[in-house]
Amino acid sequence: MNSSSSSSSSPSSPSKFLGLGSTIGQKEVKKILVLFLGLAASCLLLYKTAYPLRQELYVNNLTSSLLDHPSLSSPQIRSKSISFREVLENASTENRTVIVTTLNQAWAEPNSLFDLFLESFRIGQGTQKLLQHVVVVCLDPKAFDRCAQLHPHCYYLETSGTDFSGEKRFATPDYLKMMWRRIELLTQVLEMGFNFIFTDADIMWLRDPFPRLYPDGDFQMACDRFFGDPYDSDNWVNGGFTYVKSNHRSIEFYKFWYKSRLDYPKLHDQDVFNKIKHEALVSEIGIQMRFFDTVYFGGFCQTSRDINLVCTMHANCCIGLEKKLHDLNLVLDDWRKYLSLSEQVKNTTWSVPMKCL
Repeated sequence: MNSSSSSSSSPSSPSKFLGLGSTIGQKEVKKILVLFLGLAASCLLLYKTAYPLRQELYVNNLTSSLLDHPSLSSPQIRSKSISFREVLENASTENRTVIVTTLNQAWAEPNSLFDLFLESFRIGQGTQKLLQHVVVVCLDPKAFDRCAQLHPHCYYLETSGTDFSGEKRFATPDYLKMMWRRIELLTQVLEMGFNFIFTDADIMWLRDPFPRLYPDGDFQMACDRFFGDPYDSDNWVNGGFTYVKSNHRSIEFYKFWYKSRLDYPKLHDQDVFNKIKHEALVSEIGIQMRFFDTVYFGGFCQTSRDINLVCTMHANCCIGLEKKLHDLNLVLDDWRKYLSLSEQVKNTTWSVPMKCL
């Protein structure tokens, strides 16, 4: 035991030697670490002195990247990042045709008209594929934000001096401004070489309408009331659904139509159309007009008499957002019931108009 005790207390024992080595090693590491940190701090100070703008440039570039990101920038910034022409190009068919609608905040709210509009494309026959060709022109920032959440082709049309965000009652001054801004915009679409179907967002797309378009008409328009002749310009027209081919005749006609607002300052575009359609200049322009049968392009003014053929249903002859919402929901309910049937319907009976009477 004595031998063992003497051996363990000897200065040259292995355990004490290892403990001493560990202590020396830790001190050396601390010295090296302090020296390294001091050197790094000196280098950083020299770098900032030599390149004072690098950090500022990095921040500026980062800010620019954030502004370009759709979810982090305003509608004004995003609309400038892509032109209207590019939006049209992205949405157009092979023959340069687009489907255009306009949207404001009142119609873009959740469970409002825009949701019904998109839903109709989803449950219509042959209409799902057409959604990729729809361009939504938004008249205020909140409409653009909502559109961007739901649809790939949205464009914010900034209009100075007028707030288009609220519900615009028929024939009010703001309503007239909104309608004429639409005609001006559609003129630009034609000038850029695109054919278009313009559709109000309170129109339900139940079937692909393209097979029902006339092959030989430059300008084709739906009707509140159709009297049997597609060539008769005395049909009661409705500008909520139009198909227009881009050519020199249609461009000249739209320019004349827009200019004519100055002669009839208290009338909206549809009434001005009725004023000018028989004028000599329209004949000189040579535009070929056709008017759609309400059996295919119906509405609350004159509902389609055959649900087996109907392509669209419009909440026309109806003033007030709540009334439109109520009755268009009934239209989609009628359509869903029709789709659930195994046979064609012999006698068409719509649930509408109800509140839109």
